[in-house]
Amino acid sequence: MIELRPYQIDGIERCRREVARGRRRIILVAPTGSGKTCIAAAIVARAVEKGRRILFLAHRRELIGQAAAKLAQWSIDAGVILPGSPHRPEQLVQVASVQSITARAVRGSAIEMPEADVVVVDEAHHATAATYRAILAAYPDSVVLGLTATPCRADGRGLGSVFDCIVEAPSVSELTRLKHLVPAIVFAPEPPDLAGVKVARGDYHEGQLAERMNTDKLVGDIVTHWHRHAQGRPTVVFASGVKHSIHLKNEFCQSGVIAEHIDGSTPVDERDDILAGLASGKVDLVCNAMVLTEGWDCPVVSCVVLARPTKSLGLFRQMAGRVLRPHEPSGKVDAIILDHAGGVFTHGFVEDDVAWTLTENRRAENKQHKARQAGNMPGLVECKECGAARLQGQPCPACGWRPRPGAEWTEVIDGDLVPVDRKSVKNKVWSTAERRRFHSQLVYIAGERGYQDGWHKHKYFEKFGQWPRGFIEPVPPDPESLTEKGLSDLNRL
Repeated sequence: MIELRPYQIDGIERCRREVARGRRRIILVAPTGSGKTCIAAAIVARAVEKGRRILFLAHRRELIGQAAAKLAQWSIDAGVILPGSPHRPEQLVQVASVQSITARAVRGSAIEMPEADVVVVDEAHHATAATYRAILAAYPDSVVLGLTATPCRADGRGLGSVFDCIVEAPSVSELTRLKHLVPAIVFAPEPPDLAGVKVARGDYHEGQLAERMNTDKLVGDIVTHWHRHAQGRPTVVFASGVKHSIHLKNEFCQSGVIAEHIDGSTPVDERDDILAGLASGKVDLVCNAMVLTEGWDCPVVSCVVLARPTKSLGLFRQMAGRVLRPHEPSGKVDAIILDHAGGVFTHGFVEDDVAWTLTENRRAENKQHKARQAGNMPGLVECKECGAARLQGQPCPACGWRPRPGAEWTEVIDGDLVPVDRKSVKNKVWSTAERRRFHSQLVYIAGERGYQDGWHKHKYFEKFGQWPRGFIEPVPPDPESLTEKGLSDLNRL
């Protein structure tokens, strides 16, 4: 049996209290690396002691194996419903793939639906899909416990159509403070230009996105930055498609790195061998196309390369969270995120707290990052010393460089020195955050009024004397921007 951490014990007790209040569908939210499967195993073990039957659902083979192994640590011999596994319906606990239950019991009659007093749903942000709904419909009176680090749909909307309450574990920032996760250092080169890439079902069109990202220049930049900032660190790379992943793998190999590629068509044995090689140090880096975004644990990995832009807050945090687990044997004390996808500019830091919601017509929100984008908090800037992303005015988390206070601007008038307010100087020096803020609001106005794509770029050039670079999310102009000196230009557009 595993010794539970205090916050895990607290999460279990809070779930029990919700059941005592009559809640039947609870979603437990805990960051990647916090031990959600361990919490679920403890809950299942207690239920088994009372003679209850449990169905544990997951959508990937790796998750099924992890759940069965974790339950075994609690002396629970679970039946496994998965191709190639013998069916053992007599076991009180059944660990099943969503696809197998759907094929064998919902659409077919090869097996009966397993009896269950409690249904555990791993990676529960998928639970609004038709396959999950069909399964859960067979358990109207059972307690349903969802597990996820990101309780939202791809477009950020809440999961209230499936769950009726949220129990939240400590946040990424709190678990990092407690040393259950390691801090992340972010290097964020200029975001890619995604203008014209269509959006489908809340995220970028996969085919168009992969084509836009799979260029020699972008791939070369990724390899160069890895050698500069993360060489020697076990690394996972999230690519925008299979061809993009293979291209990245080939370029890394040509630069002397032992790199491999996996995707959804990679045979299970081959994939397991590659990932085992990464864990043991025989492989330096693994490129993948949307295979390792969920349910994959490899604590020794200390660098993640984000080469897959996404509009989904949930997907961004799932990918970035893969490297936050500590690993004492290797001396891992931090993680590096090489963000070539512009995720940190779109969604904020992975340690930012997110206001999750169950409401279906509302979206999860990173309020800290929204305040940065609005100029109400220090914005994201690049460290002048090492290039890491840092908050304006604060020390760099990577190298410790501290910005020096600027000297007062002065003007000579008849021999007298007179302080001059920076805002009154004609040639004001605009910060990166101010430029991005103005640009994002220009893009919003252009979209709202149906202007051509080049309009916001020319307006940006008129103000700053240079052309904007890269893609930026549109942000509605706020009242402060429409009155603030300098940004009040928006009022006249």
